[in-house]
Amino acid sequence: MLNSRQRAQLRSLANSMETIFQVGKGGINDQLKKQVDEALEKRELIKLRVLETSPVTSREAADEIASCVNADVVQVIGSRFVLYRESKDNKTIKLVK
Repeated sequence: MLNSRQRAQLRSLANSMETIFQVGKGGINDQLKKQVDEALEKRELIKLRVLETSPVTSREAADEIASCVNADVVQVIGSRFVLYRESKDNKTIKLVK
């Protein structure tokens, strides 16, 4: 669980990041969950987007994906959201205490 200072630190890091995944009209499927899991292990912090044609809202998508891949939802703004999970092998982000 992230505290408010850690969440703020991750939000500032995610500000300049590009969106790497989109949730479209197919919704959230097993393939997307697998790709997000792999990306989190490699990058620790990723940004996703929910398209207008998606059957789920960005908050619903963020919560569902985060629970499936054991990640923390850093922020949800509009159609975009940011997920964080500490990597086992590729630790690149040092969180404040």
